[in-house]
Amino acid sequence: MNSRAFSQKIHAAQVNDLPDTGTLKVTAISERNLPLSDAMVEFSFTGDPDSILEEVHTDQNGQTEPVTLAAPPVEYSLEPSEEQPYAEYTIRVSAPGYEPVTVSGAEVFGGQLSLQSVTLHPSHPDEQPDTIVIPEHTLYGYYPPKIAEAEVKPISGNGEIVLDQVVVPEYIIVHDGTPQDSTARDYYVQYKDYIKNVASSEIYSTWPYATLAANILAIQSFTLNRVYTEWYRNKRYDFTITSSTAYDQKWVYGRTIFESISEVVDDVFQNYLSRPNVKQPILTQYCDGSRVTCPQWLSQWGSAALGEQGYTVSEIIRYYYGSDMYINFAEQVSGVPSSYPGYPLSVGSVGADVLKIQEQLNAISNNYPLIPKLVPDGIFGEATQQAVKVFQSVFGLTQDGIVGSRTWYKISDIYVAVTRIAEGV
Repeated sequence: MNSRAFSQKIHAAQVNDLPDTGTLKVTAISERNLPLSDAMVEFSFTGDPDSILEEVHTDQNGQTEPVTLAAPPVEYSLEPSEEQPYAEYTIRVSAPGYEPVTVSGAEVFGGQLSLQSVTLHPSHPDEQPDTIVIPEHTLYGYYPPKIAEAEVKPISGNGEIVLDQVVVPEYIIVHDGTPQDSTARDYYVQYKDYIKNVASSEIYSTWPYATLAANILAIQSFTLNRVYTEWYRNKRYDFTITSSTAYDQKWVYGRTIFESISEVVDDVFQNYLSRPNVKQPILTQYCDGSRVTCPQWLSQWGSAALGEQGYTVSEIIRYYYGSDMYINFAEQVSGVPSSYPGYPLSVGSVGADVLKIQEQLNAISNNYPLIPKLVPDGIFGEATQQAVKVFQSVFGLTQDGIVGSRTWYKISDIYVAVTRIAEGV
């Protein structure tokens, strides 16, 4: 019996004995990225998928309320342990006219909100129900360790494709296997969604903010090095990065992400790590630091301990990568209609940036009708504040009615998505 099957058997027997609880929220969307209301969502323990623990329905925004579920002690995720620190649940989502989708292995940690997005496709006689299986977390299961590479790639000027500047891309093309596996599927994934997926696969959501941010910066810098140097395209591959831990970072199709990790990514997604006089983002490699050690790379478990000791993000980064590593900022974000103005917009703000937000909210409200329509006049009044609050409520942001950087870029992301739907892209 493999470790996953064994853990499922144990958990099935002890599901009522798990001492802590976490929450799990499901979002159901169509293949055209439209919210599916009144979809039925069933929750069961992965070790006993036929016994339904909870049944709920999605609201107008295609979302369920957070469902409270049993979880192991939080302490299991705070230091290396043989105990599995998360519970695994099976989610079945169904809606009239659509093929049902089953997600097996959705992860729930004590005290954490897990987010599961599920895409449903229209019913078709030849289609089989979709089943997504989320494998063990990299800190719990066993995966090939990273093959060491130079942190700065040589650029000889002999025809390599290299970008002129560091750009946060709109999409990452992920090859779901090793580079040599021609049977592996390629996925087009939005950059921030890719980073949230990898971070949720590589680190635990229960860790301190500074630890999460330091690890996410390493993940982003690694990714942007692959983008900047066109690493795989120069090797005649048609993808940006792989899901193999031996070559790149773990990415899992359809996996659960965690709110705490999602929020940190939203805060730092334009950043990467640099050294003086090196133009490219540094290929910041890392390992768990427990089963695998990696001198001069970031230790995931070690960074968790430093975060608990009160180390800052920069201090954690420099502890592992050296005192000459610093946090840089990518000026350009591909696919975004306009960059954040650099200051929050709130009641009393006026001008072109307010007008952009009003116009984008109006476009979004065509797909999310709970968001009230606005008169686009460039004046941030109470009506705009209320529309922003509703938007923040729908998309899990702090409902303060202020357009800070996190809300600005979330509005931009959703606006781009809905306008592409309208244009049939």
